[in-house]
Amino acid sequence: MRSSFFIALRYLLGRAKEGGRYLRGAAIGIALSLVPIIITLIVSDGMIRGISDRYIELGTGHIQIYDYFGAPLEDSAKDEIGRLDKVRGVWREKQGLGIILGAHGRTGAAVRAVETGFWQDRGSAQFLETIEGSSVIAGDRQVLLGLSLARNLNVKTGDTIRIMTVRSGEEGQTLPRLTLFTVAGIVSSGYRELDALWCIISYEAGVELLSGDLYRSFLMVKCDDPYTQADEVSYAIAGSLGPGFGVFTWKELQTSLYKSFESTRQMLLFIMALLVVVAAVNVSSAASMLVIERQRDIGVLKAAGASPFFIGIVFLMGAFLTGLAGTVLGTAVALVLGVNINSVIRSLEAALSFFASPWGRTVKILDSEYYLETIPVLLNGAMILAIGIFTLLCSCAGSLLPAVRAGKSKPLDIVRRV
Repeated sequence: MRSSFFIALRYLLGRAKEGGRYLRGAAIGIALSLVPIIITLIVSDGMIRGISDRYIELGTGHIQIYDYFGAPLEDSAKDEIGRLDKVRGVWREKQGLGIILGAHGRTGAAVRAVETGFWQDRGSAQFLETIEGSSVIAGDRQVLLGLSLARNLNVKTGDTIRIMTVRSGEEGQTLPRLTLFTVAGIVSSGYRELDALWCIISYEAGVELLSGDLYRSFLMVKCDDPYTQADEVSYAIAGSLGPGFGVFTWKELQTSLYKSFESTRQMLLFIMALLVVVAAVNVSSAASMLVIERQRDIGVLKAAGASPFFIGIVFLMGAFLTGLAGTVLGTAVALVLGVNINSVIRSLEAALSFFASPWGRTVKILDSEYYLETIPVLLNGAMILAIGIFTLLCSCAGSLLPAVRAGKSKPLDIVRRV
């Protein structure tokens, strides 16, 4: 094995006329194929995590609890849940649809009435940005609007809006209810799709406006780590409350969204993996050309008594070292670019905007209206290692046939050709 390793390494690092140009070219091809797949992995994982964090910290919470009998949970039950291990906080919320009427338009909105402490939680505070005014609701007739919703209504802090909800009349009929509110602040989660319909009022105001069976009422729970502890905490809550209650984790509440993100991520990685397969074909071609050019070496080794297995291992080892060199080089370049992906995107935007400036245009690769303005950088070590192993296997598999063909060559035939 040491001899075959030495010969294969000489082919890879040797002079171009010894066949090294083929293997080095194939290694560069592998490196170039790995850069986009690893960057895609880093960006997709970061985008999914950044959007998911905003949904579960500002939207659904980590766990939601519903009373199947429709009665509000007692303070004692809320306090009992708050004392459970790994529970960070518990808050009441009432939620429903309403129509927001401003001086310059109207639109539908999700009216959320949440206890004040929810917005002061460290997870909420991390992702909630105050664009204008204050994020604190000081009275029952104050409201916070999502940035996109405020733009649609063309309102600003201090303006008066009307919220139309519905109530049940004495005879069971549905009647409209109009309530005046003052805009206390305009907030944003940093993700347009999440806060485009946000209309946030105090919980006390929600008890008045969102009463009856037409609106949802639940407890929202947060634990220390929603990604690893949500299931465990939900089981503990269900055991503490007993029958008659529904306990749902964020994974259950956002199943369709999370599966959509994951499916998109897997499809992107699959498409990028095809580049690795193409690069592996280049390794096979390089190994075939190496076998053709090193016929003299094969003949000498055969005449000296080298077995077909040894000859095959030499060229298979060459393909392995080629794949390893390309994998190491490509992974290193991809990690450097991936860790600095936000700076790379900003620089690319600035360069493209410079060339587009004569036409009065500004290029935005990541529009904060629809994407996260800053992508969280997540390095999935296990996935990167799996990609590297897959690349090495493809390189060796693609070179198996040329290696076997080299091992089966007959010395006399080689001497005649040479």
